[in-house]
Amino acid sequence: MAEVSTRPGALRLVLGDQLSDGLSALRDLDPAADQVLMAEVLDEATYVRHHKQKVALVFASMRKFAARLAAHGARVRYVRIDDPASTGSIAGELQRALGDGRFGRVVLTECGELRLAEALAAFALTSTVPVSVREDDRFLCSHDRFRRWAAGKSQLRMEFFYREMRRETGLLMAGREPAGGQWNYDKENRRKLPSGVRAPGRVRITPDAVTREAIRDVERLFPEHFGDTAAFAWPTTAEEAERIFVAFLTDILPGFGDWQDAMAEGQPWLWHGMISTSLNLGLLDPRDVCRRAAVEYEAGRAPLNAVEGFIRQILGWREFVRGIYWLKVPEYRVRNALAADRTLPEFYWTAATEMACVADAVRQTRAHAYAHHIQRLMVTGNLAMLLGVDPDAVDDWYMTVYADAFEWVEMPNTRGMATFADGGIVGSKPYAASGAYIDRMSDHCGGCRYDVKVKAGPRACPFNRLYWGFLERNRDRLRDNPRLAMPYRTLEGFGPVRRRELLEEAEACRHELGAVPRG
Repeated sequence: MAEVSTRPGALRLVLGDQLSDGLSALRDLDPAADQVLMAEVLDEATYVRHHKQKVALVFASMRKFAARLAAHGARVRYVRIDDPASTGSIAGELQRALGDGRFGRVVLTECGELRLAEALAAFALTSTVPVSVREDDRFLCSHDRFRRWAAGKSQLRMEFFYREMRRETGLLMAGREPAGGQWNYDKENRRKLPSGVRAPGRVRITPDAVTREAIRDVERLFPEHFGDTAAFAWPTTAEEAERIFVAFLTDILPGFGDWQDAMAEGQPWLWHGMISTSLNLGLLDPRDVCRRAAVEYEAGRAPLNAVEGFIRQILGWREFVRGIYWLKVPEYRVRNALAADRTLPEFYWTAATEMACVADAVRQTRAHAYAHHIQRLMVTGNLAMLLGVDPDAVDDWYMTVYADAFEWVEMPNTRGMATFADGGIVGSKPYAASGAYIDRMSDHCGGCRYDVKVKAGPRACPFNRLYWGFLERNRDRLRDNPRLAMPYRTLEGFGPVRRRELLEEAEACRHELGAVPRG
C-alpha cells in the first residue's frame, strides 16, 4: 500500500506536449502527497479541427506517459476525452481536481501557446491555492535569453541567433570558430534528387493496443476532422521515438544535407528526420538530439553539410521561431503586411487539383499528417502567398493538417516565412518563386498537366502566371526590399502596359484556382 502523507500535496499539471521525464513541473514530485493531472479535453482537441492523426498521437502518447508515471510510483489523475464528468477545458479540470481540498498548491510548466497560457493565467487569478508556473527548460534558449539577444536590434535574423547558440552550446565548434570554417552549409544542400534514386527505407511504428484505441476514439468522436488514420505510424513513447532517431542517425543523416530541399512524387519521407512530433511532444530532448548528430560528424560517419543543416533546423530555426512567437504575440497574430484577403482554395483540403506538386503534397498530408519543410514553404506556402490568401486562413490550414503543429512553431513559419504576412520579422524577403524552382528541385513538372515553361494562359504553370502579378500587386510594399532589387528592375523594364497584363493574368489565375475575396 502506498504511503499517505499528512501534509497538503501539490497538484501537478502535465500537458499533452509536455511528455518528458525531466519536466520542470515534476522535478520535486512527492509520490506520497502529490498528484499528477493529465486531461484529454474538448477545448484542446477542437480549437482547430486538428488532423485525426495528431489528436490520436497526442491521446496515445499522453495515455502511455501517464502509465509510465504510475509505474514509477506517481499518483495520476487521468481524464479521458469521453469522461462524462469532464469540464472540457484544462482550467476546468484543474478546478475540478482541487474540489476535494487535498492540495495546497498547483505546479505547472509554462505553456507553449498563448491561448492556453492566458486561460491558465485567468485560472490562477481565481484559484483557491497558489499556482506556481515553472520555466520550460527543455528548450535551449529561455524567453529571457531570447529577449536579451533581440534587445536593440533593428532586424532579428535567425542566422546570427544561430551563431550565438552554437557558441553557447559548443556544438560543431572548434574553439570560437565553426567546425570546417563556415557557419552555414546551406548552399551545398540544394541538390535535386537524381532520377531513379530513392531514399533509404524508414523505420515506422506499428500502432499497439493503446494507440489503436486512441485512433478508434478519434474516429468515433471527431469524424469530421481532416485526414485519414489508416497509415498512422508515429512514435508515441520515448522508446519508440528513440528507435526512429537511431535509424535516422545511422541510415538517413549522411544524405540529409545533399537532398534536404529535394521533392519527389510519392516519396513523402526522403532524407528527413521524422522527429518533429517527438520533439514537440517532449519524447525526445533537443539538446541530446543535436549532441548525438554532432558526434556522427566527429566520428566521420556523416558529412559536415548534413550534420550542420540538421542541427541548424533545431538549434537555430526551432529555437528562433519559439523566441519570435513569445516576443511578438499577441500582435503577431493579426499581422497582414501584404493585405492578403483571398479565400484558401478547396484543393488544399481535397488534393483535387491538376498541379502535380500541390496534389502530391496535399495527398500525403491527408494520409500522413506530414509534409517536409520545402513542401510547406515553397509549394503550399508559396502558392498561398502568390494567391494572396488571408493569413488567418493559412494559419488555420497549417495548424489543422500537420501532426507536429503547435502555434508557437507554426505561426512564425506560416505568417512569417511562408507568406511574409509579418512584413519581414522572420524572413528578410518573401519566398516567392515561379514554377522554375519546383522544376529545379523536384520531378513533379514532368508529369504535370501544366507546362512549367509556359508563362501565361491556361496551359501555363500557375506559379508562373502568379509570380510577376504578385510582385506588381505588392510593388509599393516590396520594391524597396534590397533582396528583391533584381526582380523589380526586371519588372520595371517590362513597362506599364506589360505590367498591367501580368497583373490581369495573375488575377485570372487567382479566380480560376478559387482564391476569391473573402466575403
